[in-house]
Amino acid sequence: MRRAACYVLAVVSVAALSAAGQAGQDRLGPSAVPALMTRVGERIEQYYARARSIVCEETVRLEPLASDMISDGSHVRQLVFELRVAWEAPTEGTRPPDATVLRQLMTVDGRPPRSGDEPGCLDPKPVSTEPLAMLLSARQRDFAFTWRDTGQTAGRPSVTLDYKSVTPRPPDVTWKGECVNIDLPGRTRGRVWIDRTTGEVLRLDEQLTGPVEIRVPKQQMRSGSPMSLIVERADSSIRYHPVAFHDPEETVMLPESVESIQVIRNTGVPRLRTVQKFSKYKRFITDGRIIQ
Repeated sequence: MRRAACYVLAVVSVAALSAAGQAGQDRLGPSAVPALMTRVGERIEQYYARARSIVCEETVRLEPLASDMISDGSHVRQLVFELRVAWEAPTEGTRPPDATVLRQLMTVDGRPPRSGDEPGCLDPKPVSTEPLAMLLSARQRDFAFTWRDTGQTAGRPSVTLDYKSVTPRPPDVTWKGECVNIDLPGRTRGRVWIDRTTGEVLRLDEQLTGPVEIRVPKQQMRSGSPMSLIVERADSSIRYHPVAFHDPEETVMLPESVESIQVIRNTGVPRLRTVQKFSKYKRFITDGRIIQ
């Protein structure tokens, strides 16, 4: 889990279950999890291969919170990005590479960006790892997926799975001036809702497994400043909706919004709510022909 300021997100879609899986929907249960995860991993890899042709507009709202988790009345920063995904298909026998999110800043608080606007300490980074790469087949081994139940999600019959990181790893902390970027690999748990008929991801929630203390290096300390930061909370909820494209006709389940809350004690902004909304999806299709 990466916690610099907020979650980053790219377009992600999971394709349909196998015909055999669909035929046996009524028998879904804990024993169906391995086959379901295999199919999900394959389809996400296929999706990344074509997601490079999709771009969207991302609106990000950064809202500092008071101790009661209500807005503290300070400035709410709003950013608009053009967003797309970059991914290279793996060669045979190699581990699939990370998909990355590429952002281009378009506006800051309703105006064109100026020098120093890109990026701020709490802003999404111009280049980030796409978080749902955890569902790729080669990365699923880092998590334990368990059956929860079936139900209805966004009006669709769904399967719900819980997951948890298998092996916590040391925090990866990078300082740049007054900004700190904190990556906490292996310290998350969450829940994913999957369309029971199509296999598409409908929602994904994630949170930390527990508080994490980050020691402040001597060169970053100031007189009277704390010796450590405490990451107490890092929650996110990602929701998806169908987006229709035309010529050719295609409907893809893509992110609609992300809401995240982080609480990091001893920082300048100890509590932050980040809301990301995605709109104006465009798909680009190129053709080639030989001209004699």
